[in-house]
Amino acid sequence: MWHSLLDKIKNGDTRSLSRAISLVENEAPGYEQFLRELPHNPATKIIGITGPPGSGKSTITDLLIGELVRSGRRIAVICIDPSSPFTHGALLGDRIRMREWYTHPDVFIRSLSSRGSLGGLNPSIIEIADVIKAAPFDHIIIETVGVGQSEIEIASLADTTLVVQAPESGDDIQTMKSGLMEIADIFVVNKCDRPGADLFVTTLRTATADPGRDRPRPPVIKMTATEKQGAAELLQAIAEHEQQTDNPRHTPALLAERAYHLLIKQFSRRINKQELIGLIREEYAGAGFNLYKIISRYSEGIDKQP
Repeated sequence: MWHSLLDKIKNGDTRSLSRAISLVENEAPGYEQFLRELPHNPATKIIGITGPPGSGKSTITDLLIGELVRSGRRIAVICIDPSSPFTHGALLGDRIRMREWYTHPDVFIRSLSSRGSLGGLNPSIIEIADVIKAAPFDHIIIETVGVGQSEIEIASLADTTLVVQAPESGDDIQTMKSGLMEIADIFVVNKCDRPGADLFVTTLRTATADPGRDRPRPPVIKMTATEKQGAAELLQAIAEHEQQTDNPRHTPALLAERAYHLLIKQFSRRINKQELIGLIREEYAGAGFNLYKIISRYSEGIDKQP
């Protein structure tokens, strides 16, 4: 089954792609071997779009799809939505937000739930993105759920991370420095038809001019996405960033970040909370209780697992 799915995905069969995504997300039997057979495809670039709620991420995503399609490229889009507390599925669907594109032959859109992840992403997003990379797409756009300062995991996945802000976010720039400020490859100030937009852009550019930054200073792109203003400038900034980072030093570092997250996910599965509760209950009533000794013994047991 998995082998035939991969062949069909490589040939652009979107139904097979959708099925494979569901199987990988739900960790169906055989999915790990399937992942080990995926081809490495550095040509398909991932664009991450994040930022606080109400900043216009979905509108910019929709505009970016249109611009890329008009330039002759095939696009896959992953929209991460809040989870239903009952079904754990996505509360918002792609057809609601991007109805213009969901039947377009050059666009594949998939909504995924965050499943409670605090990083604004689906827990299996790295694996799903690699599955999509096996298909003939030029770009993958990933829009995070929009929960605020915790949405920094996208930086370990995207080749180019866009952080979208609106002028009314001006009072929060100092707070933003502790999270979204550091992960932006490109800042997008949306809704620039609103009062205070120019001042916010100036403040943001000043804040990113810190000489102590260990990353290149990100450009700040002014947009009014509802009026399709600034789209050309955004595309140019993305293209320039991809050229700057498409080198033997940047790509392995990004892949190492993805491997780091996958390894943490893999090893965390070996931790059984009920076993920990049992161990702590046994030791807690006794003299000389020490939580770190219990952790040490438990981790030694994990290391001995095959």
